[in-house]
Amino acid sequence: MSVISLQASWDIFCRVVDNFGDIGVSWRLARQLTAEHGIAVRLWVDDLDSFARLCAAIKPSEASQVVTGVTVYSWREPFPDVVPGTVVIEAFGCEIPAQFKTAMAAKLPAPVWINLEHLSAEDWVTGTHGLPSPQALMNKYFFFPGFVAGAGGLLRERDLIARREQFQQNPKALAEFWQSLEMALPLAVELRVSLFCYDHPAVEMLFEQWAAGPSRVTCLVPEGVAVRALEKFFAAPSLGVNQLCTAGSLTVRVIPFLEQERYDRLLWACDFNFVRGEDSFVRAQWAARPFVWQIYPQHDDAHRIKLDAFLDLFCAAMEVNCARQVQSFWRGWNGAGLGATAWREALETRADCERHVRRWSKSLAQQTDLTTGLVNFSGVLLK
Repeated sequence: MSVISLQASWDIFCRVVDNFGDIGVSWRLARQLTAEHGIAVRLWVDDLDSFARLCAAIKPSEASQVVTGVTVYSWREPFPDVVPGTVVIEAFGCEIPAQFKTAMAAKLPAPVWINLEHLSAEDWVTGTHGLPSPQALMNKYFFFPGFVAGAGGLLRERDLIARREQFQQNPKALAEFWQSLEMALPLAVELRVSLFCYDHPAVEMLFEQWAAGPSRVTCLVPEGVAVRALEKFFAAPSLGVNQLCTAGSLTVRVIPFLEQERYDRLLWACDFNFVRGEDSFVRAQWAARPFVWQIYPQHDDAHRIKLDAFLDLFCAAMEVNCARQVQSFWRGWNGAGLGATAWREALETRADCERHVRRWSKSLAQQTDLTTGLVNFSGVLLK
């Protein structure tokens, strides 16, 4: 079997568990390492079909391909004989192949091995971030994304905030974006909401409140998302792209599953954003629009602790009534369901929430971004 050899390069391993969150983070990281830091990246992914929904250039049948400067490999068994790069990223504890670990231990100098962990606002993260974890053959280091000093930061491209501002302040750019989705500009009395969530009963509760509410709501749902709730609420067996369903003040429009750059613009353009998992959660914060997060549910309810940790941090400097509304809505969305007045209260506190989210986004942008943090951290270990 041929040996693939790269010098001064990084390997990123990703197993797709949450459909789009794992590969979404890994793909953004790989592209930023290449585009902004000039690093050659091999991205190993076990589910190219999910990947292709985020990046249309991906060909799921190809064993290897180069896309926007990143070499993408299908992570298959048996794993090929490869010479590891200078840095190896194990995304979210995905457990890299034993054969590759052996090759890492045999290489001189040994690669820097990093477990890129899940994002969390919990207090213990800053005490664990950057620590070594001794393995049988070498050390592995924990790298925790986070929201505060002492953690690893958030994924943010160098020009992201500037691009967002230019887009949101440019009526022509907004009109062109909506036209690309075959939609006109929003009416003055209309709220546009993006909905990216896991299928759960609270979706129908939200539809009911939107339908009965005083404000006209246009809800944009990516194809394949919230399918059960849509079919049940509208008694529609199957909804394809550009199909509309209406009930009272609510219009739901199914849109294509957007690539990452266009999804960012959707978040920038909407009045409210419902997001899930990790990648869209971070991008909603950079959008500086009011948002609601659905955390990836875990059987032991560990996600509730992580949700509360973020709410404590996010709401600390928020106006009191707004903080109360956000905490109630988010916990209901992630738990038993929404209260009967949840959406009305969200509208009442909308202005305060908008101001707070913009301040929050500006504050986060003062921190070192995650990719640069990884480069700096690895550079110290490689000396």
